[in-house]
Amino acid sequence: MSRTVHCVKLNKEAEGLERITYPGEMGKKIYDNVSKEAWQQWLQHQTMLINEYRLNPLDAKTRTFIEEEMQKFFFEDGEAALPPDFKPES
Repeated sequence: MSRTVHCVKLNKEAEGLERITYPGEMGKKIYDNVSKEAWQQWLQHQTMLINEYRLNPLDAKTRTFIEEEMQKFFFEDGEAALPPDFKPES
């Protein structure tokens, strides 16, 4: 049986995550407030950030940056910023 959450990103009731996908308080907050669909959107956005900025996920500064962007993406007004030279595939 799946669980539902009121997704803060999509502003609707939707299927929730099956497990905590990120460590710490942020992970708990995401688990309680973010849907599977929105999490998939984040994973795509995160991949784009890593690729465009050529980030190393093992670097502590990168992890801090990613967590700040995750906070913006899910819990702050508006979208997380796109890199200045980003050109989406058409």
